[in-house]
Amino acid sequence: MSAAVLLHSQQHVCFHLQANWVRVQEGNAVGMGNLIKVLTRDIDNNAGNFFLDFENAKPTEAEKRVWEKVSEVLTEAVSVLQDLQSYSGAGEAIRQAIQHPNDERVQESAWAAVVPLVGKLKKFYEFSLKLEDALQGLLEFLTSSRCSPTQHLEQEQALARQFAEILHFTLRFDELKMTNPAIQNDFSYYRRTLSRMRIINQTAEEHNEVDNELANRMSLFYANATPMLKTLSDATTKFVSKHAELPVENTTDCLSTMASVCKVMLETPEYRSRFASEDTVLFCLRVMVGVIILYDYVHPAGAFVKSSKIDMKGCIKVLRYQPPNSVEGLLNALRYTTKHLNDETTSKQIKNMLQA
Repeated sequence: MSAAVLLHSQQHVCFHLQANWVRVQEGNAVGMGNLIKVLTRDIDNNAGNFFLDFENAKPTEAEKRVWEKVSEVLTEAVSVLQDLQSYSGAGEAIRQAIQHPNDERVQESAWAAVVPLVGKLKKFYEFSLKLEDALQGLLEFLTSSRCSPTQHLEQEQALARQFAEILHFTLRFDELKMTNPAIQNDFSYYRRTLSRMRIINQTAEEHNEVDNELANRMSLFYANATPMLKTLSDATTKFVSKHAELPVENTTDCLSTMASVCKVMLETPEYRSRFASEDTVLFCLRVMVGVIILYDYVHPAGAFVKSSKIDMKGCIKVLRYQPPNSVEGLLNALRYTTKHLNDETTSKQIKNMLQA
C-alpha cells in the first residue's frame, strides 16, 4: 500500500470515528432509549454493533399487535419459573413406595404426592408450545424482507427485547431443570405406576391429569437435558423451512446481530455501566448464548466455522471474564447443546477456549 493510500485510509477511519462519536453524543443527549452506535461500526462493517435498550424499550404502534400476544406468554413465563424454582419433588414418598410395594396406603400416599407435581410438569410442557408460537410470531416480524435484520432490531426494540426475554427464560428454565433430578424421577414413577395400578387410572381420570399419549410427548420433552432450548431450536428450524420465500440469511443475520449487540454491550465498560440493574448483565449473557445456539442450528455451517458472522472467540472471552459461578451453565450450554462445535471446521482454539 502506498503512503498516499495509507494516509487516505487513516483519514477515512478518523472521519468515521468522529462522525460516530457525534452520533453517540447526540444519542446520550436524548436519553438511553435511543440507539447508541458503537464507534467501530462503519470501520469493521459489522452492522450488529449498536445498543439495545433491554430495560426500557416500549412498543411502537407497528409492534403493538405482536408485542401484546408475546407479552401474555412472557407474563406466564414468570409463574412457570417460580413453580420450577419451588419444585421439590416427591422423592421421599416414592422411596417409601418402592421399599413397601405391598403396602396399599404407602402406594396411595406416593401417588397423591406425585399427581399434583405431574400437573406442574404438564403445565411446563404446555407452556413450551406457547413459547414456540410466540417465537415464531416474533421471527416473522423481525426477519421480514421490508428491511434488513439490523434495521429490524434497531427500529423494533420492544420486539427485540421480547425475543431476548424468551431466550433468557429458556436458558434459566433449562439451568433449573438440569439441577433438579426430581423432575425426571417423579415423571418416571408416574409413568410406571400409571400402567400398573388400577386405582391410578381411576385417579388420573378424576384429576384429568396426563393420559398415556400426552405422557409419551412429555417424556420426550423431559428426556432432553435442555428441553426449552430444544423447543426454540426446533421452532427456529421449522420457521426457516416454513418460510422458504425468505432467505435463510434473514433469520441467521437477525441472530448473529443480536449476539453481536450483547457482546458489545457486555465488553464495553461505558455501555455496560448504563444498565440500571446488575441483573441485566446476566440477562445479556444468557441472550448471547441463546442466539449462538439457535444460529448454530439454523445456519447450514453453524456458529463455529471461520466464516460465521458471530465472533465466537469474542463471545467466549466475554463469558470467561465473568465470575465462574455465574456462567458455568452457559459455557456448558455451548459445550453440550450446540450442533457444530465438534465439527472438523471448528478451530482448535475455539474448542480449547470452551474446554479450558
